[in-house]
Amino acid sequence: MGRLRSNGPCWCDSGVKFKRCHGDIRLLQREPVQLGTVSTPRTVPPEIERPHYAISGAVSTDLGRQIQDEESLPRLRRACAIAAEVLLRTGEAVGVGVTTDALDVVAHDAYVELGAYPSTLHYGGRRDYPKSICTSVNGVICHGVPDSRPLAEGDIVNVDVTAYAHGMHGDTSATFCVGEVDGPTRALVETTRQATLLGIAEVAPGRSLRAIAEAIEPFAHRRGFGVVRDYGGHGIGQTFHASPHINHCIERHDTDTFDVAMTFTVEPMLFSGREHYDRADDGWTEHVADAMPSAQFEHTVIVTETGVEILTVTDSGQSAVGVVDAARPALASDN
Repeated sequence: MGRLRSNGPCWCDSGVKFKRCHGDIRLLQREPVQLGTVSTPRTVPPEIERPHYAISGAVSTDLGRQIQDEESLPRLRRACAIAAEVLLRTGEAVGVGVTTDALDVVAHDAYVELGAYPSTLHYGGRRDYPKSICTSVNGVICHGVPDSRPLAEGDIVNVDVTAYAHGMHGDTSATFCVGEVDGPTRALVETTRQATLLGIAEVAPGRSLRAIAEAIEPFAHRRGFGVVRDYGGHGIGQTFHASPHINHCIERHDTDTFDVAMTFTVEPMLFSGREHYDRADDGWTEHVADAMPSAQFEHTVIVTETGVEILTVTDSGQSAVGVVDAARPALASDN
């Protein structure tokens, strides 16, 4: 099924064409994001445990499927709870005039307060990532580096948080609206959030990994949005990025199945224009060529005996992404 066409009726049942409603390109158009100045990396107290790559520059942990047991799962739960808390605190700091570097300060201080190391800091070996979170604004699809650019009214920004604690990585992200955001862009953000939860809801032991994409891609297309094909979810636990690759677009060859106790991320990126994108000179920032906005949400999950559990929630069960059970009625109405 292809994306909803501009002259088709809008998915919201407004009775007008998509291009005059939630697909109004006049509202979705943006100026290309101009990268600002990147400050020096922040320091982490020596008593906080670091992943090996932060010391040696190389990943030394197992890159295969991350399968948890009674000893490792509580440690992963703690890392995921910290990540969820850092994301909530950082999201609360999003506002007009706030720089993405200031958001990095909020996140970094929260990691340290909670006894975690920012997994992105000094990740990548020779292509050393210099910050404690990723902040992707408007047409930046992922890996945006926090800098001196202030957020403006109507922007959206994805904040990607990964916490390393107790030998485990917990990974989560959400897209936040800055000030008053137009309806089509807000719809992109909410559709991406719902698509993430729809994909997670399809996870169960023995099912094909493709089930996630089979839920996400058609849902996004019905709303008139595309799904980034090149980037996907990944195994996570002791290793930050491990097998398997989790596709969010349907790939017929994707026949591997979910194992009980396997942990990974679901993190679709939806775009409102064309998929073509380029990498900036900083070696990290991926931005779409037409500058139209994109959004992303992410959870770390575990396959249970009967289905799936979201791990990236706070100790009180909160998340900037939301949880599947609370969203089921709203999601069901759009299928």
